Amino acid sequence: MKAHTYLHFNGNCEEAINFYKDVLDGTITTFMRFGEAPEDVFKAPDFAQNWVMHCTLEFGGTLLMASDYLNEDQEFVAGSNFAVSINVEDEAQGQAICDSLADGGKLMMPFMDAFWGGKFGMLKDKFGIHWMVSCDIEKV
Repeated sequence: MKAHTYLHFNGNCEEAINFYKDVLDGTITTFMRFGEAPEDVFKAPDFAQNWVMHCTLEFGGTLLMASDYLNEDQEFVAGSNFAVSINVEDEAQGQAICDSLADGGKLMMPFMDAFWGGKFGMLKDKFGIHWMVSCDIEKV
């Protein structure tokens, strides 16, 4: 199991990730916009179609993940705009971790099939820490 930092931005993720890429001499290895999501799964508002839904930056043996923050139920707050992202080995482990971390907290997205493959879930634990749990399709 691996854990990575996941940063959220207020509409300027692309600018930020390119800045970090240049400063850290990294490589952007994943880049997906909200407008690329299948509309039957997730329909982003018009203003956010070009925002970053998910990207990864690799540098010096480290992986940094990021996206633009799109949550109509919660206001973007700079300084608390991050999450811990865990990639697990199998579906059962992912479900158990999601269930345990959400106990006393808030499940924001159940651990379920993701349109990009594998399983994915999001939650806020009882201490206010945001978590993302994923499992690659090859390992499910």
